[in-house]
Amino acid sequence: MKILFVGPNFLHPTTKGGQIRTLGILRWLARWHEVHYVAYVDPAHPEGPQRASEYSARAYPVRHAVVDKRSIRFAAQVAAGALSSTPLAVSRFDSPQMRRTVAELIGKEPFDRMVVDFLAMAPACPRLERSVLFQHNVETMIWRRRAENAWDPARKLYYRLQASRMFAYERQACRTAGKVIAVSAVDAGLMRTMFGAERVSQIPTGVDLEYFAPPASFERVADLIFVGSMDWLPNVDGVGYFVREVLPLIRRRRPGCTLAIVGRTPPPQVAALGRNDAGVRVTGTVPDVRPYLWGSAVSVVPLRIGGGTRLKIYEAMAAGVPVVSTTVGAEGLEIHPPEDIRIADSPADFAERCLELLEGDDESRRIASRARELMAGRFSWEQVARRFAEVLESAPAFEAGR
Repeated sequence: MKILFVGPNFLHPTTKGGQIRTLGILRWLARWHEVHYVAYVDPAHPEGPQRASEYSARAYPVRHAVVDKRSIRFAAQVAAGALSSTPLAVSRFDSPQMRRTVAELIGKEPFDRMVVDFLAMAPACPRLERSVLFQHNVETMIWRRRAENAWDPARKLYYRLQASRMFAYERQACRTAGKVIAVSAVDAGLMRTMFGAERVSQIPTGVDLEYFAPPASFERVADLIFVGSMDWLPNVDGVGYFVREVLPLIRRRRPGCTLAIVGRTPPPQVAALGRNDAGVRVTGTVPDVRPYLWGSAVSVVPLRIGGGTRLKIYEAMAAGVPVVSTTVGAEGLEIHPPEDIRIADSPADFAERCLELLEGDDESRRIASRARELMAGRFSWEQVARRFAEVLESAPAFEAGR
């Protein structure tokens, strides 16, 4: 197949879960098919287009400045979008130049399939009904959970408004697309029941087993670790909740318990967690997350907001680190608690599950071993990519004309 893949960004540096998933699939898909990749280029990271040959036959960079959420310009976007029916999470990625580039490409190249990577790129696709929409999350659920967990009445109102707009937009896109690919059975079910989408298939989340395989020896970093992009609100909310409500309970029995928060661009409220507590280390961007995983005793995923599936859980499992997660954090993953992961939703339960693993070396090793065996048996990126290719084969052929 000749495939046009339309994404929100190039895949290097690989710092986000969605990038990791797309890259893991495309590296294998490009071995079997001819992949053309078009995405927004970040001038600060020229390696993006330069390394696109690792997963595509041809790449097409498009200039469009996606405004930083911490900037004044983003506040202006929020204000400007107040009266728009399009959710801000979609409109901020919309670009006339991207629309033109995609139109030109499909006008001169006979593509067999077109993949829209993330809902935000749907406006760039002139024929969504003949395209495959790759949904890494159910975006509506993320906004609804943000509203549920917001402490500020103004934020709660804003999140509810965005959730309503996202529902209408996402429902229409999922019902229109020629095929929708979800990343879990949970997400696929939500798209069918919430949106009435009928053409939905699912693929699992994968992991690079060799890359994360633990070495024979490593340096201890912290007792607990949280890994994730710190410019994503669910992660910010999760680590704040954990430090405020769970970590103090753990320290009643283990006063010296330490936590490493590893992820790019931490906002001020996350950076403050490290400044205010000598036992909390906020790293910011790191060149390689693996030494932090290997050097920690337990990986914590205390998310209360989210959608899709968390690659951080499978990565920790592949790295041989036992995981404690909330139900939301582990949602959609093929896991078997308590055998290969511990699940807890209240602060007291979450603290107790962490303590069981911190204080029980045999139990910790047993869970880590079973989790890594699960990863090795079912969730390599090659296995996931083969399933993705099968779904593409069954999708409608892309036709540029009428």
